[in-house]
Amino acid sequence: MIVPRPQRDLFVLDSPLLADVRGERSLMAFPFFALSKGKWTRPLSYDNGTVSIEIVPTAKGAATIYDKEIVLYIASLMIARLEAGEEVNQEFHFTAHDLFCVTGNNPSARSYGRLSQALERLQGTQIKTNIEAGGEGEEGYFSWLSEAKLYYTRSKDAGGDTRRLKAIRVRLCDWLYRAILHDGQILDYASGYFQLGPVERRLYEIARSSCSDGPCEMELDELRRQLGYQNSLPHFRHALKAIVEADAIPDYRLVLIGATNAPPSGTKGPRTPGYTQVRIEPRLPEIEQDDAGESGAEVTAEAPDSASDE
Repeated sequence: MIVPRPQRDLFVLDSPLLADVRGERSLMAFPFFALSKGKWTRPLSYDNGTVSIEIVPTAKGAATIYDKEIVLYIASLMIARLEAGEEVNQEFHFTAHDLFCVTGNNPSARSYGRLSQALERLQGTQIKTNIEAGGEGEEGYFSWLSEAKLYYTRSKDAGGDTRRLKAIRVRLCDWLYRAILHDGQILDYASGYFQLGPVERRLYEIARSSCSDGPCEMELDELRRQLGYQNSLPHFRHALKAIVEADAIPDYRLVLIGATNAPPSGTKGPRTPGYTQVRIEPRLPEIEQDDAGESGAEVTAEAPDSASDE
């Protein structure tokens, strides 16, 4: 039963978030955000024959994988309210402090400055996709936030005027609002997600959205494109090998697989693995791993020792 919410004044907040961080499956599976720590001003696109996405940045850049933290936070607030039986609309009020607590950012002046810039990118970046949400398709572009405002108070002290951020008000786009409200394709995020680097975040999201029924395998270039990785395939292969060796993706293990390449005819040199696929495996609970190890059963395949991108 949906319980109507009384009309809220400006600072009746939706935060703090008391539930887990959760997101919508399509937002996990596909590259809607620039895979960058810095400013990204080139258009981005993805098309696998079924799903198409176009991203057009502003002069201030496209919304990045780090800006996505705000979208996930808003989505989590919305999902928590729905599960509590409350009425939801597209407008949300929250504090920067709670956002920072959830995403693991220090509440410093620098963080507040980055927050303001991130909100501008989320409001300015234009997205076009053929993915339907809530049983409806859209033609044309939308932005993640149709409105984003920071409210602050001002006080005078010995150091002069001081601004104190009071609350943030945003309006979530129709597309994501419908997807959360009607489609029910919601997945939780591991607690360590926000400590991952950009590529590791996307690898986790693809694993989480693709391995619900067990391990899956993907062509290396398909994975590169689905991540939104903009560098070459050899560059991606080299970067992915380091991530596989670090084995730091929460809840999942990656294994590079493929044929071993011989050196060119008439030359000397070691045979090098020419990885062409990636296997993504959910990690077994520790007790199951121990039991499997004691019985001599193989739990996961071993990754090759080295890879060459030359």
